[in-house]
Amino acid sequence: PKVDEETVKYCRKNNIRIIPWVVNKLPAMEKLKALKVDGITTDYPDRAFSVFRRDKDFVNSKYDKRNDKKYKLVWADEFNYSGEPDPKKWSYETGYFRNREAQYYTGRRENLRVEDGNLVIEARKEEVKNKDFTSTDDKNWKTNKELSKYTSASLITKDKAEWQYAKIEVRAKLPKGRGAWSAIWMLGANYKEVGWAECGEIDIMENVGYDENFVHGTVHTKAYNHTKGTQVGRKIEVEKSWEDYHVYAIEWTPEKIDFMVDGVIYNTFANEHKTTAEWAFDQNFHLRINNAVGGNWGGIKGIDDASFPQKMYVDYVRVYQTKEGKSLQQQNTK
Repeated sequence: PKVDEETVKYCRKNNIRIIPWVVNKLPAMEKLKALKVDGITTDYPDRAFSVFRRDKDFVNSKYDKRNDKKYKLVWADEFNYSGEPDPKKWSYETGYFRNREAQYYTGRRENLRVEDGNLVIEARKEEVKNKDFTSTDDKNWKTNKELSKYTSASLITKDKAEWQYAKIEVRAKLPKGRGAWSAIWMLGANYKEVGWAECGEIDIMENVGYDENFVHGTVHTKAYNHTKGTQVGRKIEVEKSWEDYHVYAIEWTPEKIDFMVDGVIYNTFANEHKTTAEWAFDQNFHLRINNAVGGNWGGIKGIDDASFPQKMYVDYVRVYQTKEGKSLQQQNTK
């Protein structure tokens, strides 16, 4: 029978447990959670956990032990507050940074805020002064524009939270519009010493607006990176990612990195046990979340000014580790 409020009332009255099966789609899981069913059966347990784990009673129940690899939650931001992102957990970038992107990153509330249980990163069509401007004759793209035509924001955990080996989950709703380039990604702790891409980069999720129904999971190292055309990446179709929340995740161990959307693994990068040129991932990495505009990839087909503001919503960020994992906080206490 169809599970609705009347069905639930009848079952409760007659002491009947409600465990629908097989439930694989997120909207159906959300509906059943709201109806307070006793459980579900599913082909995608991680997808179900991503929905039901937001229920405090469910988190503390026997159903969320994560016994498969004995993961423990070591860091999280649930964004259950308002105002600026927690400064103990996040920093933000200011200015122009990479990929010849069109946006100027700021920490203003217009671009970056926490409200209604979400982190909101908003790209806007507006002019702001470039604090690093020198001259229009300057050949450096970061300093030859007095005014930026677009603004947005980029959050980072560098020096505040870094991890070696972890399962990282970010539940997010992506921006929509040609020119949008949203990303959830990580850089190695030694990136200033050795540079990119020797430091390693893990792109948990990237999405560009002109190819809106696909997200990408990619690894970059000295041997495998996009400047050589050797990057190791795959994409998966995620329809209407701008309307629905999805959980973008990696599971990173000493042997491999799995890329997942809603618990479905679509890309795996294996440790070949050669050199750090191939595997740069036995060190701490920090997390970055940004909503870029244009650039070398996002701007290939131009920017649709009518699509602004382009908003990225993040419901939560959660980091789990096993005993083999290490974190910046743990190491600093030794």
